[in-house]
Amino acid sequence: MTSNDQNNIPLLNGLVLAGGKSVRMGTAKDQLNWHGKEQRYFAADLLAPFCEEVFISCRQDQLDHFDTGYNTLTDTFLNMGPFGGILSALRSQRDKAWLVVACDLPLLDKESLKFLTESRDPEKVATTYESPFDGLPEPLISIWEPKSYPLLLHFLGLGNTCPRKVLINSDTLILKSQNPDALMNVNTPEDAAKAQQILSALKD
Repeated sequence: MTSNDQNNIPLLNGLVLAGGKSVRMGTAKDQLNWHGKEQRYFAADLLAPFCEEVFISCRQDQLDHFDTGYNTLTDTFLNMGPFGGILSALRSQRDKAWLVVACDLPLLDKESLKFLTESRDPEKVATTYESPFDGLPEPLISIWEPKSYPLLLHFLGLGNTCPRKVLINSDTLILKSQNPDALMNVNTPEDAAKAQQILSALKD
């Protein structure tokens, strides 16, 4: 790749998806403390070295409870879950790519983010990981390029608000994770107990 090509690569912003209701967990997942601070802030700090700016995607009613040291981005596409958060980010800065991670990934590490960003192909719609749990692309640890915005709008027009289906049906670079545990979603108390066991073992 020439230096001129590199200059044309869209800059990368970070987005932590923290606007879910955490119904299955029974407590706010974004506020769980796995690493000495609330997970939404830990994830934002984890993204910072790889991104121009980092934002935490949240609902309007969450804003009163945020540390003002972090940027927030409220959804402009409402009641669509992660799909709405990704679309809202792409709409807010149309010339940027977005490194999107969910707030329920307590085992996510900088090595996994480094591999993802270094493997990024800006010619694709997105660069993502293959989930080690079901073999499908993992939309909530992905780089979404600016060209994904009209594509997401197209799927929305078809009534489909599943970001994973967008990745499956698009020109997506799918990577194999070097640390499958890093991609583990924690959605239930049972998941949380398993994640805590893994974290404790890593510290021993």
